[in-house]
Amino acid sequence: MEECFRPCVSDRELNAMSTLALAHVGDAVYELLVRTRLTLEGNRTARVLHREAVRRVSAPAQARAIKKIEMQLTETEWEVFRRGRNAHVHAIPRGAAVGEYHAATGLETLFGWLYLRGEEQRVNELFRMIMEDSDNAT
Repeated sequence: MEECFRPCVSDRELNAMSTLALAHVGDAVYELLVRTRLTLEGNRTARVLHREAVRRVSAPAQARAIKKIEMQLTETEWEVFRRGRNAHVHAIPRGAAVGEYHAATGLETLFGWLYLRGEEQRVNELFRMIMEDSDNAT
């Protein structure tokens, strides 16, 4: 992996990675997208930015997010999501139901997988779908 900010990992390498490793990267990718969007939306205090980011990256919010895009996923993307959703996690955070946490892990796995494949355009497309729906709801 020569490029750090825009990696392009082979499918062979991705298949060798653990699901939770993909979710680990996807969690960071998703949070960076949320934080960037919030920052670009307007001048807010760091406290407000943090509070809103936490709200949007919580397991319940991510579980709602996957429902917004699930019909738009390709068969391969759906398989990656399912792989993450079905991963054996060791702890569920307070404030999240087990199903929500599994769905959130699936979403993070999908975003990590797409990011590591270098599919920046698809990451942006899915994220915009999630945020458009969120923006219309608020």
